[in-house]
Amino acid sequence: MSVLLEFSMFPTSGECREGASVSKYVSRIIDMIDKSGVAYQLTPMGTVIETDTMKEALEIIERAYATLECDCERVYASLKFDIRQGASHRLQRKIASVEEHLQRKVVT
Repeated sequence: MSVLLEFSMFPTSGECREGASVSKYVSRIIDMIDKSGVAYQLTPMGTVIETDTMKEALEIIERAYATLECDCERVYASLKFDIRQGASHRLQRKIASVEEHLQRKVVT
């Protein structure tokens, strides 16, 4: 099984917010994901992770929240899942598939 999870999580209020930028808090989450060994890709609007099970994906979300809860009064999160049986390495393969189609289009 392959579980792709695209999510964004950041504080919305409390003493931890200083201005409009949330990159300081997002970097905490990215550091935790990086240390976990889970495959991920940071994007301008969120982060995509790939795990073998839903449980692993949800554990990352719990750990992400734990990195913020210590000093953030309120946390916003948005999650999207793509779950597929019998697949793996989709974080790279989905992009490669689109790029292949683009190459074919350029050639023809």
